[in-house]
Amino acid sequence: MEQFGAVCGRFQIFHSDHLNYVLAAKERCEHLIVGITSPDSSVAPAEQADANRGKAEANPCTYYERMKMVEGTLLEAGLTREDFDIVPFPIGRPELMRFYIPDGTRIFVTILDEWGRCKTDRLRDFGYPVEVLWERTDKVISSSMIRRCIIEDRPWAQYVPPATYRYVLQKKIDLRIKELGSGS
Repeated sequence: MEQFGAVCGRFQIFHSDHLNYVLAAKERCEHLIVGITSPDSSVAPAEQADANRGKAEANPCTYYERMKMVEGTLLEAGLTREDFDIVPFPIGRPELMRFYIPDGTRIFVTILDEWGRCKTDRLRDFGYPVEVLWERTDKVISSSMIRRCIIEDRPWAQYVPPATYRYVLQKKIDLRIKELGSGS
């Protein structure tokens, strides 16, 4: 078992598949670092492998909001605060990674699309040991799908952990998503 492991994601609504990914990685290490990519989406570089990553409507939550969603969900799932840290993960600027992720930390990834392959290659090229937890082509749940459900007033609670659902409603993030989705 690795001492340190890391995962990463934008988590622009932390959903149940994200939770499965994080928990699978935690089983493989003593301490997990949860990296939030695009911590400041206003300066995130454009990504050819995923053109939507930089759009405002795809980034309704601040870094802090995403951090609180992840933290609340992991605590509710039974992890303790000593089990994990949450940090920025500047995947668009890998030269900055050393400021957030200790050297030699194994990074656990999942590959669901071209962006997953690009991210995996980028991390390996930058010298991080990378372990692919799973590669699939069937993306059952996505944050963009959840945001679309919110915009269209369709049910979405079934796609997210309860802590995430409560946080989104409490902080009125759902209203922000609707506003961004309507082009207002």
